[in-house]
Amino acid sequence: MSGAGKTVCVTGASGYIASWIVKFLLQRGYIVKASVRDPNDVVQAILRRQSTYFHLTVLKRDFICLKQTYLKKVSFDAAVDGCIGVFHTASPFYHDVKDPQVELIDPALKGTLNVLGSCAKAPSIKRVVLTSSIAAVAYNGRPRTPEVVVDESWFSDPEVCKQNKMWYVLSKTLAEDAAWKFVKEKGIDMVAINPAMVIGPLLQPTLNTSAATILNIINGDSADLLLYLGIKALFRFSLIYLKVHVADSGITVVKDQAKPGVSSKCGKVEQSQKSEVSDALFLIYGFVYDGSHGGLGSAMEKLFGSLYLGWIILCGGWWSYVLKLKSEAGLETFINASFGWVNVKDVANAHVQAFEIPSANGRYCMVERVVHFSGLVEILHKLYPDFQLPEKCADDNPYTPTYQVSKERAKSLGIEFIPIEESIKETVESLKEKKLFSH
Repeated sequence: MSGAGKTVCVTGASGYIASWIVKFLLQRGYIVKASVRDPNDVVQAILRRQSTYFHLTVLKRDFICLKQTYLKKVSFDAAVDGCIGVFHTASPFYHDVKDPQVELIDPALKGTLNVLGSCAKAPSIKRVVLTSSIAAVAYNGRPRTPEVVVDESWFSDPEVCKQNKMWYVLSKTLAEDAAWKFVKEKGIDMVAINPAMVIGPLLQPTLNTSAATILNIINGDSADLLLYLGIKALFRFSLIYLKVHVADSGITVVKDQAKPGVSSKCGKVEQSQKSEVSDALFLIYGFVYDGSHGGLGSAMEKLFGSLYLGWIILCGGWWSYVLKLKSEAGLETFINASFGWVNVKDVANAHVQAFEIPSANGRYCMVERVVHFSGLVEILHKLYPDFQLPEKCADDNPYTPTYQVSKERAKSLGIEFIPIEESIKETVESLKEKKLFSH
């Protein structure tokens, strides 16, 4: 189907999946009304990547930006007016939440119903394509093992979500369930796309949650992160752990009273407890200081001795302390979890196909493969052998089993899934391009 002269609406258009939907729609000639929280976000993103999206003249003619407000009723009336189709992608996705109801559930549930409410009043709309999630499919308490095949007939159980405090999963489950009930009552033609963890190249300038999952695995090898951790280590090491005192007879190093450690006087080391600072550093200092001291006891020599000792300790302790901070941050381990993965281009293409193919209906799971995090590390190691990646799991429990997800309905949309290896490579290269990490 050609979209020439036809107008559609994409909500949350500056998001990860939505930006690719917008790109594909514009390439097919559609006029796109984009609703975003801040119009400047999407305009700036498109201007930065106009060669990738489309020519600026097309932007001016075929791209209309409207500000959205999730929770106000009828806020999407202007956005969907005159459209033949609506792609509702706007829904928050992040893990660190303080109030799940306010931050995740209300925006997903009420936002979806507000969009559909506006669609119900727009007679021009032929179909709505809803961006749901595999989160609304696979979490119902049923076992998921390598022999199990999850398909579109599965629905997540809200009670299971609440018991396990899976708030994002709950938000997507409630939103999709409410959407199906609403469109059935109002007679709206709707198709739902249910992708797993979406990775691949980023069009938007900001880091999204799913791509950040890959970044978190490789960030242990990030020069930018190591620099940050190094500065943090030096700061904490110098201000919290060590106190350097100048005495008439030499230099005394005393660990903070809260954490007893080692003390040294004139290079002679007495260890009362294993120190985070290598004993060798004190021995090196003792050799150099004793060799140059000669009993002079000058204030200048003691001053430089203090500075020299501080420099040796800080530089020598830097790496071991960085490793400690990395360990505290979980950067040396991978989590014990298995997720489905899919390329963002496949997901965006499925949205467009679901809109254009008249026979499309119901739900479409979008999962190329379910892989444990250990498998992601293995793929990354093969693609980037120089990366220093996590080598062990965060716990000693058996690995969370993988499972299968049916691809039959996705293939009926003409989707030939991009292999996860290629998706991971595209993700890493895109993160490099956007300078979200360096190597």
